[in-house]
Amino acid sequence: MSIPQRVRGVKILKAISSPLRLQILNLLFDKGPLSYTELMSQLKMNPGRDAGRFAYHLKFLLRADLVEAVVETRKYCLSDLGKMVIDVADRIDKKAFKPKSILVRASRSAIEEFDANRIASSLIKEANMPADLAQKVTKEAEKQLLKSKTKYLTAPLVREVVNAILIDKGLEEYRHKLTRLGVPVHDMVSLIESAGATSGKPGSVQLAAGETVLREYVLLNTLPRDIADAHLSGSLHIHNLSTWILQPTEIMHDLRFFLHNGLNMEKINPTQPAFQPPQNLESALTLALNVLLHSAKEVDSTQTLDYFNVFLAPYAQGEDPTRIKESLRMFTTSLNQHADATLGIELVVPDFIADKTCSAPIGKMAGKYKDFTEQTQLLASLLLDVFAEETARKPLLNPKLVLKLRAEGFTDERAKALLLKAHRIASERGGVYFSNALQKSREQAVFSCSGFKLNADLDGDWETDTLRTGCLGVVTVNVPRAAYDSGLDGPRFHEILKERAEMAGRALEIKYRALKQHAKGLLPFLMQSSNGDQYFRLENCVRIVNLAGLKEAAEAFSGKGIGDEKIVGFAEETAESIAIFVQKIGRRRGKRLQLAVLPEFEASERLAQLDIERHGVAKVRFSGTREKPFYSTVNVARLENGKIPREPVMTERKLAKVLLGGSLTMLQLGEAEIGPDELLSVTKELAENGEPFFTYDRKVTYCANCKKSWFGILHKCPSCGAVSTLAFFDGFAGA
Repeated sequence: MSIPQRVRGVKILKAISSPLRLQILNLLFDKGPLSYTELMSQLKMNPGRDAGRFAYHLKFLLRADLVEAVVETRKYCLSDLGKMVIDVADRIDKKAFKPKSILVRASRSAIEEFDANRIASSLIKEANMPADLAQKVTKEAEKQLLKSKTKYLTAPLVREVVNAILIDKGLEEYRHKLTRLGVPVHDMVSLIESAGATSGKPGSVQLAAGETVLREYVLLNTLPRDIADAHLSGSLHIHNLSTWILQPTEIMHDLRFFLHNGLNMEKINPTQPAFQPPQNLESALTLALNVLLHSAKEVDSTQTLDYFNVFLAPYAQGEDPTRIKESLRMFTTSLNQHADATLGIELVVPDFIADKTCSAPIGKMAGKYKDFTEQTQLLASLLLDVFAEETARKPLLNPKLVLKLRAEGFTDERAKALLLKAHRIASERGGVYFSNALQKSREQAVFSCSGFKLNADLDGDWETDTLRTGCLGVVTVNVPRAAYDSGLDGPRFHEILKERAEMAGRALEIKYRALKQHAKGLLPFLMQSSNGDQYFRLENCVRIVNLAGLKEAAEAFSGKGIGDEKIVGFAEETAESIAIFVQKIGRRRGKRLQLAVLPEFEASERLAQLDIERHGVAKVRFSGTREKPFYSTVNVARLENGKIPREPVMTERKLAKVLLGGSLTMLQLGEAEIGPDELLSVTKELAENGEPFFTYDRKVTYCANCKKSWFGILHKCPSCGAVSTLAFFDGFAGA
C-alpha cells in the first residue's frame, strides 16, 4: 500500500474513532438523508450549547469523504465510502460480539448457523424491497435477534421479528408480501384431535392443513385488499377459497366425447393406460365412472352427467334387463362412495337431440337417438328401481337424480309410469329433483342438484352453451348486511349492493384469469383434446353472483314477515335491480356473469353469525335459531295436506325470471305420509305454474343397529331403543 493510501486509511479510522461520529454515520444509514437540525435533534443535542461540538464532528466526516452534503435539499447523506465503513464496522462488531452457537431451524428442514444475509435476500426476493432498504431492515432485525441471547431460532420466528420491524417502520406493503402462510401449532393439534374423535383419516388432516394455507394465500396474495376485507368482514363470501385459483366449481359433462373417443389417459401421463371406446353398457358405465373419478380431482363441487340415459341408450340395445340393472347398481354404489355427482334423467328423448347421430358399440347400428326411445326409458326405469331398492333402508344421498319435466312426460304412458316411480322415491326418502322444461325458454336448460342452471343463452347452441362447461365460481353477497350498512335507506341500499356485486365480479374475473393461465397444468384431465377438440370449455363457464338473505333483508326494511305483499315486491324489485346491474357488468366484460340464489349453507350461517356479532341479535333478522342462525339461500316451503303454500312458492316463481344462474325450491313433506299419485299432482301443478327447479325434503331417522328408518327426527329408535346408533338425513344436509 502506498503512503498516500495509508494516510487516507488512517484518516478514515480516526474519523470513526469517535463514538459521536460513528453515531452520526449510523443515523444517516438508518434514516437516510437528514438536515443539520434533524441530525442534532436525533442526537438529542442542544442547538445553543452543543452547536460548536456538533459542527466540528460533522466537518471531520465531510473531510474524510464519509458524508456528503446535498445542496438542493440542504441535507447530509452517506457517501459510498461511508456505507462501506458502516458495513465493515458491522462485520467487526459481529465478529467480536456474536454468540458462537446461535442456530436456526430453516424452512428447508435443516439446522444452520444464523446468517443475517439470508434476511436481506428474502426481503429482496420475496418482497421486492430495494437493496439499500433491505440492508437497513436486516441490520435492525439482527440487532434484535442477537440481543435476545437465544441459542435456538426458527425461521418463522425470524420472519415474525422482521415483520414487526416492517410494521414499526410503516413498510406495510412489504410486510404483506413477506407474510408466512401456515397453521399454528395449537390449530394443528386441534385438527389431529378432531380427526381422531370423528374417525377421520390421516389424509383429512393433511387436506385441512393444506386448505388453511391456500385460503391464506388467496386472501393475502391473490385477491385485492378491498375484496379480501369484504370476505373477512362478512359483506361477501367467496366460496371455497382453498380452490379458488385451482378448480372450477361445477362441470356439466358430455358423455358422448368419451363414448366416441374412449379414455386415453396416455395423453395426460405416458405411464397410464389408454382405453378404447366402450363396446357394451357395462364398459360404458365403467368409463362414465372413471370420467367422474378423474374429474373429481379437478372440480371443486358436484359434477353433472345430463342426458345420462339418452346418451347411454344405444349401449343398452339387446342387453338383458337384469344385467343392465346390476350394472346400474354397481355404478351408483361405486359413485356413492367416491364422487359427488348429479345424473340428469330424461323420460322421453328431447326433440333437439332426437335427430342427432349417436355413438354406439362397433358392430351395432348407430342411427339417431330417436331410434332408442325404448332403451332410454328402460334405463330410466331400471335406474329408478335401483334407487328405490337402495333407499329402502335409508336415503341415498349420492348420486342425485334430476328428472326433466317435459310436456310429453305427462302424456306418454311409459313416461307417466316413470314419473310415478320417481315420486314414490321422493315421497318416502326425498332426494329426487325436478327440472321444469315445459316452457320453450327452458327446454334446453340443464340443472345440477345445487340449483345451478345453464341455458342455451351464449351462442344459442345447446351443446356448446350447456355441456363441457359449468360454473366457474360463486361469490355470495350478504344482502342484509347491505341493508344495515345503508341505515335502511333504500337508494343507499341499492348502491351498496351494486358495489359489492361489482367486487364479486372482480373476484370471479381473477379466478378465471388464474385458471386460464394454469389450466393445462392444474386441470390436465378436463383440458385434454381429441383431434384438436378441447374437452372443457373454460371460457363458456358461468360466473355466479349469489344472494344470501334476500328474504331477511326485506323483513328488516318492513318489519314484517315474507307473506306480506310489500315484502314480496321488495324482494322482486331488489333482485331485478341487481340482476340488471350484473348483466351489464357481464356484457361489458364479454362474460357470462349471472345472478342466482343457490343453497350455500356455509355462507348463509357464517354471514348471519357475523351480522349478529356486529349489530346484535335484537337488530338482525335471520332464519333458524339463536344457537344456529342462518340467512335464506333456499326457498323452503312446507306442504300441508297436499297443498302448495302460495307465498313462498309465488315469490320464488317471480324471482326465477331474473335468477338466470339458478335457484332451488325445497318443499318439506313433514312426517305425514303422502302417496306418489298425490305428490305427482303437486309436481304437475308446480310445473304448469312455472316453478323452475324443485325437490321434496323428507327428514328421516335411521338406526344403524336394527337397520330401519322412520319419518322425522327421532331421539330414540322405536324398534330397538338405541340412541347412539341413530343417524339423521335431511335435505338441507344433502342439497
